[in-house]
Amino acid sequence: MPAPFAPLRSFQWDPARQVERLDWLLAQLPRYADWGYQQLHLHLEDAVEFPSLPGVARRDAYSYRQFTRLVDEATRVGIQVVPIVNLLGHTQYLVKVPELRDLNELRADDGSPFPGGQICPLHPRTMEIAEKLLRDMAPFCTAGRVHVGLDESFQLGRHPMSRAEIARVGLAGHFAAHVRRLHALTRSLGLRMGMWADMLYFLPDAIPQLPTDIIAYEWYYYGFPRRPRVELFNFAESDLGDRLRARGMTVWGCPMNGSARYEPLPHFTDRLENILSWWRHGARLGVEGLLVTSWEPFRLAMEMTTVVDAAAATLWLNPGVTDPKEMLTRGFARVFGSRSAAKSARLALAGDRYPFGGYPRWEINDRWDTVSRREPLGPFLAEEKFCTRAAARGQPALPAPLQASLEFRRYLAQRDVFVRRAARGLATAAEGRRFARAITAGLRAARAMWRFTRDRRRHGTNEQILVRDAARLRAWQAGKPVFGGTWQLCYVVHNAFPALQSVRVEQQQPDGTWVSQQECLTIEFQTASAQPRGQMRREHAAPVAWDGDRAKLPRLRLALIGVGEVRIERPVLTDGITTLPARLARANLGRRAPRRGLPELDWSKRQDILPLAWPSTRRPGR
Repeated sequence: MPAPFAPLRSFQWDPARQVERLDWLLAQLPRYADWGYQQLHLHLEDAVEFPSLPGVARRDAYSYRQFTRLVDEATRVGIQVVPIVNLLGHTQYLVKVPELRDLNELRADDGSPFPGGQICPLHPRTMEIAEKLLRDMAPFCTAGRVHVGLDESFQLGRHPMSRAEIARVGLAGHFAAHVRRLHALTRSLGLRMGMWADMLYFLPDAIPQLPTDIIAYEWYYYGFPRRPRVELFNFAESDLGDRLRARGMTVWGCPMNGSARYEPLPHFTDRLENILSWWRHGARLGVEGLLVTSWEPFRLAMEMTTVVDAAAATLWLNPGVTDPKEMLTRGFARVFGSRSAAKSARLALAGDRYPFGGYPRWEINDRWDTVSRREPLGPFLAEEKFCTRAAARGQPALPAPLQASLEFRRYLAQRDVFVRRAARGLATAAEGRRFARAITAGLRAARAMWRFTRDRRRHGTNEQILVRDAARLRAWQAGKPVFGGTWQLCYVVHNAFPALQSVRVEQQQPDGTWVSQQECLTIEFQTASAQPRGQMRREHAAPVAWDGDRAKLPRLRLALIGVGEVRIERPVLTDGITTLPARLARANLGRRAPRRGLPELDWSKRQDILPLAWPSTRRPGR
């Protein structure tokens, strides 16, 4: 009989994106130890003090003394620590420092470094800075290893020095040489090196050039039946793990526990299916460890990601239990006690039917003038009804963080309905007053979600959104135009070939220049949309400056930025009464995502343009 699958088990915190109170973090460590976790990976960037580089740490960073307390407590309870110190991609934390800006890979025409970007592997100071960072973190590497990031380094090779080396050894050789230099540095500090594996999707020729004692962390955050997929390759299956294992390298599998960017709650079904997929795949592949990652938790109550970590522990605490509902019930019980665990899991999973997910849903956080006036209200009314009932059903038994999350989710649903009615001119003054009360309740919920684990003196990102919503409501009540002008371009984006695309509406100005009116990424962060052939259709809208003069129709076009291809459906110019359907020369915008190589991710460059023409005029229903 084969030995049971027993990987090393680690969880991750992401203070680089959201600092939690130290006292709360310290209190969680014994619990994680009780749940069978053996390691803690800490994604740091500028969230910790680096004594050798005093300008790097941000204002709310953990001091060296605080970080020592955290690592000491982890050691006390038997959890080893692996700091993550990004040393290629995600190095804006270094480039932002004026004294370090020259490290930047990205340069202006005059050779000066841009204020944003990532570090150049060949800059004369890169290894000096890397050594200072790693030496400062070495005392905290209690697992005997350090993780140097290297993920999502899409700006690789743009520095003049980089291009010269690439001409000699190729892009894969250029990347592998940087990895080898970091490997030599970490070994000189007595540490084993880990790195994210995703760049090896794009540069597979680097694999035979890597030292075999490197730990490769392969991450993928959706459920999958056989193998992980590659988003930028139109979600093509990847055998990267098999190739790394054949090379003799150690591999870890990495699911995710939390929300995707702006979700107020994790999509619990997707998160557990992702974890289960990695558990099954990891057993087949023979991975050394399972790292349940956590990213950007600033929009949710941190305890909700903790529940997912606790649910994942069911796989080793209760072997054979793989039903997501049962796993989540046990997760809630471990975090909050068994009294309301079953009810909490039931409500949490039910909420997955109405995910506040995807950039088309999140646009409303920043602006109301991109809400489509032709989109049916029915689905939003149904969602509001569900969220209102869910928030009411929780009282008074649910754990406070889940209750506050449901109440905030109710606010988002109420906002979706009110804003869409107001954009159509249907909302009354009484509805505006009711929505003002909803904002007040939403603020209470957002503040509660924040204050459970974070500094009460600071204002969370959800609270900032509601403050802006309140300002827009007051402007609407005062008769100001918060929904743009009279005319709006409405169109549907069918994400038929998912990758990493952004669709932009541009309008030509009198001087001939084209100005962006609206732009939105298509990525959904849902397992249902992480397929080579996507079914997701989203309504989009952009305000259009036009006085209605048919002799001077606006000149509009759609542009695709990023990687991949979408289909455009039902584009119309409308004022809510008159509708002018647009004629398209073709339905598809963009080009198919590649299946090999490092895709060009240049967010300043249009990959394709599709002009809109207006052949006729008609009224709705005709």
